[in-house]
Amino acid sequence: MPNLPLRFDIVSAVPQLLDSAFNHSIVGRARQKGLVTVVVHNLHDYATDKFKHIDDTPYGGGAGMVLQCDPIFRCIEQLMLERTYDEVIYLCPDGEVLNQNVCTALSLQSNIILLAGHYKGVDQRVRDVLITREISLGDFVVSGGELPAALLVDAVTRLLPGAVGDAESVLADSFMDGLLDAPLYTKPASYRGLDVPDVLRSGDHARIAEWRKQQSVQKTQSRRPDLLKGEGDTP
Repeated sequence: MPNLPLRFDIVSAVPQLLDSAFNHSIVGRARQKGLVTVVVHNLHDYATDKFKHIDDTPYGGGAGMVLQCDPIFRCIEQLMLERTYDEVIYLCPDGEVLNQNVCTALSLQSNIILLAGHYKGVDQRVRDVLITREISLGDFVVSGGELPAALLVDAVTRLLPGAVGDAESVLADSFMDGLLDAPLYTKPASYRGLDVPDVLRSGDHARIAEWRKQQSVQKTQSRRPDLLKGEGDTP
């Protein structure tokens, strides 16, 4: 069981991107219940020059800017003086791919720092010294790590006991058992000539469970056969 509340400290060059991400829906309610704490730290507050610079051009030349060592070290080392962290995670394109197994493992932690990359990324010395884990959302690049950080917080928070009103709903999510979720239907039973499968209206819970299992396997075989082979899973 996790030691609640789970605390996320997010270090960001553009904290404004996270202004409303954690105030609504499941994460917002989990914060109100005291299940999770999310604190966003503005990296500019840890700059030492009067212009609050946190980036510079890369050594060796090339396009783009790189986040500097000093403000990141100052911020994270200050946080580490205040509490012990289980992970210091850097959100970046070349990290391990986030999946449900990773989210489940993180949901059992107590304190996590998320460093949101920006521009071309961060000085490698930050990664060599401070970072314990690097996580990516997939094989694509976004403007910064703020939105990936928000998605990670959301994916982990909903696994905390009490975060979702119906715990069984979480257990039935895609990937929780290594399969994609079965098709879902709601009222009306018939819409524009399209009918809900009879089995779902039968009231026979055993038949419904078997149908959903078969549908999950078929969808996974069609769309994500790698899941059935065990590929892409991160221990």
